[in-house]
Amino acid sequence: KTKPSKETFLTQMDKLDRYIIPESATLADALGQLNNLPGGEMTLFVVAEGGGRKLSGTLTDGDIRRGLIAGLGLDAPVSQAMHTNFKALGLADPEKDVDAIRAIRKLDINLVPRLDENGRLTEILDLRKTRSLLPLSAILMAGGKGERLRPMTLTTPKPLIEIDGRAIIDYNIISLIRAGITDITVITRYLAEKIHAHFEKPFGNVKVKCVTETNPLGTIGGTTLVERDCKGDTLVMNSDLLTTLSFEDMYLRHRDEHADITVAVIPYQVSVPFAILTTDGPLVTGIEEKPSYSYFANAGIYIISNRLLNTLVAGERIDATDLIEKAVADGLRVVYHPVNGTWIDIGSPTDFARAAELMRHLRNFTEI
Repeated sequence: KTKPSKETFLTQMDKLDRYIIPESATLADALGQLNNLPGGEMTLFVVAEGGGRKLSGTLTDGDIRRGLIAGLGLDAPVSQAMHTNFKALGLADPEKDVDAIRAIRKLDINLVPRLDENGRLTEILDLRKTRSLLPLSAILMAGGKGERLRPMTLTTPKPLIEIDGRAIIDYNIISLIRAGITDITVITRYLAEKIHAHFEKPFGNVKVKCVTETNPLGTIGGTTLVERDCKGDTLVMNSDLLTTLSFEDMYLRHRDEHADITVAVIPYQVSVPFAILTTDGPLVTGIEEKPSYSYFANAGIYIISNRLLNTLVAGERIDATDLIEKAVADGLRVVYHPVNGTWIDIGSPTDFARAAELMRHLRNFTEI
């Protein structure tokens, strides 16, 4: 499984130390330290005396306030006010981490410590920036010409067209990073040099890799250009769509269903403006006035086992639908996951205008 980048944690000493306070420090010391924390996150991690950063408890401004109400003075040690029944992550374990973080998030806890086998603090995960630690790699397909959006795409590749001041592809990169996915590759072809230049610098703390197709390889054939382990799974998605899909929910469905492929789908309804007959040979067996039919449409987002991706032939053109059809025919486990939220395929000027309006109302979608 792909391990999350250390950059998803506050691992640098200066960043970690600001959240650490010794047991012997006073409540007055703690108030001063809390006041200097960045971003308004009012939590300190209390460690035992003698070094080693063995975690004893956590301390918030609320804990201090309750201690003062109970009669503690500002010169009392923080050990008398700290919370000892704290939540923490153990040694890194991709499967356990996802479930543990999901449970902790429901408690509205933002800073989560990771402890080693001796209970020593090694890392702090900021759930305001990293919502999960999904053990996935990600590949974004960004080689299309975007012909329906011309003239906008004559000199700018479609993934780099800006919506509300940010490139389309960046919204997807942000969502992946917030899900803890940091092994990210973009497959390019049309105006590839511009996409490569766009990702020359790290995106936040993540270096996005770019690989160029020399020949068109279809909607999934480009994944053969990316090296991967034989174990684990990869999230493959089109780069020119916008979605609030929870990658965590999709991953959990993929994992729990032991799937070879999980396909994100969107509900699609077809309304027929006529009365429709059902027949048996020349006989009419029924009639339905203006019926509606509901289907699931492919959303262009997949989680695929690396074992299956590694069966693709390098340099051979293949579309995702071809791979799905073959997997079904071979009896592999192919499951679907409905998109619960927003999904827009930016394929036309109308879609572009709709996406621009949406992004104006989803400001937090742009934060990492």
